[in-house]
Amino acid sequence: MTSREHLVGGFAGGVVSTLVCHPLDLLRIRYSANEGNKSRPQYHSYWHATKSIVKAEGFRGLYQGLTPNLVGAALSWGLYFDFYYIIKGKCTKYNISTGAETVDNFFVGLTSGSCVLALTNPIWVSKTRLCLQYENEFSKPYNGMLHCIKRMALDEGFSSLYRGFVPGLFGTIHGALQFMLYNYFKDSHFRRLGVTSEYQLSTVDYLLYSAASKIIATTVTFPYQLLRTRLQDQHAAYNGLWDAIVRTARTEGISGFYKGLL
Repeated sequence: MTSREHLVGGFAGGVVSTLVCHPLDLLRIRYSANEGNKSRPQYHSYWHATKSIVKAEGFRGLYQGLTPNLVGAALSWGLYFDFYYIIKGKCTKYNISTGAETVDNFFVGLTSGSCVLALTNPIWVSKTRLCLQYENEFSKPYNGMLHCIKRMALDEGFSSLYRGFVPGLFGTIHGALQFMLYNYFKDSHFRRLGVTSEYQLSTVDYLLYSAASKIIATTVTFPYQLLRTRLQDQHAAYNGLWDAIVRTARTEGISGFYKGLL
């Protein structure tokens, strides 16, 4: 496949997966942001949260923040695949390697993720803020993605669009780790069968390796997602990443870093 085909494939995959999974993503964000502030709705479980949101806002309430999530996911995955294969091609061309293909894939993924984040962070901030607009009318200052980005830039300065950027950089490990694990599982499968990389995985194998790599990467890197959400939350006031880490650990313990993880 050409880099352009990878871009289109990543773009389409990002859109489809986001449409299906957005309600769960919204619930995760609300759980992650809830550090005990009684002014927020208090959810006892994912099912209780779902019923509460639907009762107050209808099913459309489960899709708050969908637009930036669609745009961000499509751009992120599309650009990620594009950057990944461009950078990997350059490394091959100029013989840049650690000597271990799995490690090479990890660092290529890390570099690709960092490039994508620099371009898309404002979109992710707007997604978080739209997802955290609760039923209370006074807590809904944003009318959509572009309005949110504009309001933040005007009211809080351009730098506000890059809140959560530092933990986001750590978060690029998620994509890099997922891609590295997927390639490792796939290459191991090829070696067991004694076939070349031209061999096509079955649908079952593809789904199995994709799911396994995603689950492992998400579990390892989930704390960064929680910290990023809290730093981007319009209802919270943290003095940077370290303050968010200390306050979360002090008030909620280690388990607090995994709020919202199913």
